[in-house]
Amino acid sequence: MTDDVSHQKRALRAELRERRRTMTATERENAALGITRNLEALTSDLGVDYIAAYLSTPNEPPTRDFLHWACERGIRVLLPISRADGLLDWAPYDASDEAEDVQGMPMPTSQILAPSAIDNVGLIIVPAATVDTSGMRMGWGQGYFDKTLGSMEKCPPVYAVIFDSELVDRVPSEVHDKRVDGVVTPTGITRFRASR
Repeated sequence: MTDDVSHQKRALRAELRERRRTMTATERENAALGITRNLEALTSDLGVDYIAAYLSTPNEPPTRDFLHWACERGIRVLLPISRADGLLDWAPYDASDEAEDVQGMPMPTSQILAPSAIDNVGLIIVPAATVDTSGMRMGWGQGYFDKTLGSMEKCPPVYAVIFDSELVDRVPSEVHDKRVDGVVTPTGITRFRASR
């Protein structure tokens, strides 16, 4: 069964990567505006002043404009840094320099903090390949965020950022996969009732 689910996930990830890769510049620009607006609204609605998020790659729903907005308003931002052991360290972000971590993902160049640095944030914003209407999140297969969320004693609200077509009825899942409390897309914010 697990092999079948793993195969389904690999096939779905390949399809989603291709769909993202072939988006037009206009589609990306429109998506960026909507995602930024909705991330700002979510953060404001929750009234948080300390968040964990991520720097988007070129094919991901864009997060940089939102992160700049957060920094300008004095909201403290932590961003993940992938470690070789499959865990995430964290670093404060001030919308300045970037580098790449061991997975080739963008990361801040500020002081590196331990995995426990995320424990006091009021909101976690995570990437995803797709999320279903029950809140089940399917990532890109490395398991970094599943491990992080699974290790937290008291987890704040967790929202995934995806494109509208990536909110689906059902995603293949395994025991280690974690649910999210909602998703942010270009057209809105969807909250799930009993996610985690």
